[in-house]
Amino acid sequence: MADEITFDDFLKVDIRVGRVIRAEPFPEARKPAIKMWIDFGPEIGERKTSAQITVHYTPEDLPGKLVMAVTNFPPRQIGPFMSEVLVLGLSDAEGEIVLLAPDKDVPVGGRMH
Repeated sequence: MADEITFDDFLKVDIRVGRVIRAEPFPEARKPAIKMWIDFGPEIGERKTSAQITVHYTPEDLPGKLVMAVTNFPPRQIGPFMSEVLVLGLSDAEGEIVLLAPDKDVPVGGRMH
């Protein structure tokens, strides 16, 4: 378990729902990954990221899918690609990533609380 944090610490992490609008293979990545462009609505707009999710997803599976992401981390260079958000997921029994997503349709840009 991670260290205990305050509620104010939690509020600093801006986790939003977005809709994947485009996805491509990322062959330049050290580990197999997929590049994604995600729409977070008018307040945040479109952001891009990459994720090591190739065991459970293909680039063709992802457009239209809702995902959860941390939107207020600074951009991070991943090889030749600049990642602007951190998409959230959980490890399955084999340690492969399964994306976190709402189980109902919700408006993009909504903040987790």
